Amino acid sequence: MRLQYGILAGTIVAVTMALAGQASALDTDKEQLARMADPDQWPAPGRDFALTRHSTLSDINTNNVNKMQMIWLQSQGALRGQEGQPLVIKDVGGKTMLFMISGCPTTAQCNIVQALDLTDPDNPKQIWNYVKKTDRDESAIPRACCDTVNRGGSYADGKFVFGTLDGYLIALEATTGKELWVVKYAYPDHGETMTPAPLIADNKVFMGFGGNEFAARGRVAAFDLNDGSEVWVCHSTGSDKDVCLTPETNKANPQFGQAGEDLGIKTFPGEDYKIGGGTAWGWYSYDPELKMVYYSTGNPGLWSPQYRCPDKTHEECNTGAFDNKWSMTIFGRKIENGEAVFAYQMTPFDQWDYDGINENILSDMDIDGKKVKALTHFDRNGFAYVLDRTDGSLLRATKYVTVDWAEKVDMKTGRPIKVRDHSPLEVGRNVSACPSAMGGKDQQPGSVDPKEPNIFYMPTNNWCMEDEPQERTHTNQGTVYVFANVYMYPEKPGTTGKIKKYDVLTGKTVWEIPDPYPNWGGTMVTDGGLMFYGSLGGDFRAVDRSSGKVLWSRKLGSGIIGNPVTYKVGGKQYVGVYSGIGGWIGLPVTAGLDLNDKFGAIGSTAMTKAAGLQFIPQGGTLNVFRVME
Repeated sequence: MRLQYGILAGTIVAVTMALAGQASALDTDKEQLARMADPDQWPAPGRDFALTRHSTLSDINTNNVNKMQMIWLQSQGALRGQEGQPLVIKDVGGKTMLFMISGCPTTAQCNIVQALDLTDPDNPKQIWNYVKKTDRDESAIPRACCDTVNRGGSYADGKFVFGTLDGYLIALEATTGKELWVVKYAYPDHGETMTPAPLIADNKVFMGFGGNEFAARGRVAAFDLNDGSEVWVCHSTGSDKDVCLTPETNKANPQFGQAGEDLGIKTFPGEDYKIGGGTAWGWYSYDPELKMVYYSTGNPGLWSPQYRCPDKTHEECNTGAFDNKWSMTIFGRKIENGEAVFAYQMTPFDQWDYDGINENILSDMDIDGKKVKALTHFDRNGFAYVLDRTDGSLLRATKYVTVDWAEKVDMKTGRPIKVRDHSPLEVGRNVSACPSAMGGKDQQPGSVDPKEPNIFYMPTNNWCMEDEPQERTHTNQGTVYVFANVYMYPEKPGTTGKIKKYDVLTGKTVWEIPDPYPNWGGTMVTDGGLMFYGSLGGDFRAVDRSSGKVLWSRKLGSGIIGNPVTYKVGGKQYVGVYSGIGGWIGLPVTAGLDLNDKFGAIGSTAMTKAAGLQFIPQGGTLNVFRVME
């Protein structure tokens, strides 16, 4: 455990013992598991600790979904869209409440929290709202990569907990919106901005931040839910001690790298690990039986890879000496103290910005004749990975989109076998690669029904890119730290997004739905036989899970980058989703960039123009539907 209170050791012991008694009384795992067992609620960002985004509700089903109509909508209070989802919690002061939070297009509109009373579920009433108004750091807005979104909050022990773009972690009293504690965690002048939804587990709040493209140094931390005090912190780069590696880390897979060599330092040139990226700005999952938290880290900052492996050839850069650990890594850590049980690096010595932060979904599978506590991760690099979540053993790695930068993943070493023709290295060397830097999928989360634990419903991107590294001109934190020209284009003209039903054990696509617009929002599956998702064209759809047939579709007021939720109040099932264009793919629209600059927003302007996203109106809104008999 790495306590960082900055007070005397004797006082630390006294405080820790006192809080331990409070924590024991809280048992937030038990509280949250009870809420997750109640299908009427949507109590956590992914609905459950496993991030399944699955609901057992079936009132809305394949037989009546065609009767679903919009019932109410609520402005987020901000023009831009949102990559998150609301929460629906029962028994908040005796009421069922919905909590939502906006992105951060301006300081005045930055991370507005709204609490809606759902007592009359067709006519919700806002009973409080909150915006932090003091000590705001306006420099966070231009330093946010990519776009000023917020992926939501979490709830436990009567507290709504969320992060702000400029780095504050805040706990509010859920009944009144009163501040209970505020912690400054991320610092924009160091390139750090906060967009993830926190995870509440084991009476702690687990949180990371973003900023790889601004030379941030990644880390995650756990805070006491009771008062916000820091319990432990672990970095993504640096010494074994900083990364919280132990002699037991990767014990089952020593080929992935172990403690004893400070790989988080020596696999970077000089002291570049101090600006080595690896931030954890995506989604977090948790196994309450194993008491382990799972998350993934991003790219090693600089997009001009030659500087991360100086004066080396393609072959020499891929021997392992300059893997830039522990960027692009799936971590399994003990929630108690942050110790890494395993760390598996998916894209060592990244050359494409295949940021590894996508969600790690937990399900229990039968694999090769054994029952396995599995973790599934669809990475930006185009591979779908299945790991044993107890020890990190790699069990599957299949291509779920077109991938040409690597032939395959060597299942013994875990390393991709890279293709030099698609590997940018030297300054000025332009190469093509599939998928693009936005990945086979980005942060947009997929879903799984635990009853079919190997079948995943995934929003995918179908783009490739040309990538040309540029000369590095500085090494300053808090300043854009990319140095590459990237041009993105559709793999197939007219199709930029596909929803896929995908079997991670066989590597086969069961069915897919092509779309002219990108799918930048998440999916949700229900026991009504349905899968819900939205496109950046603004089409919100319900699909027959078995056949892939679109059974219902409604055009919303803006593009969709949010994630569907469902809940039940007053005997009726509701489905909700945010609309509002934004995210990396929507940034050229929301920021009013010149679409003739094909390298703008690190290649996003070209995709915006190719998909016609400039014709999608803006506006952040929560849209809620139910069946009308």
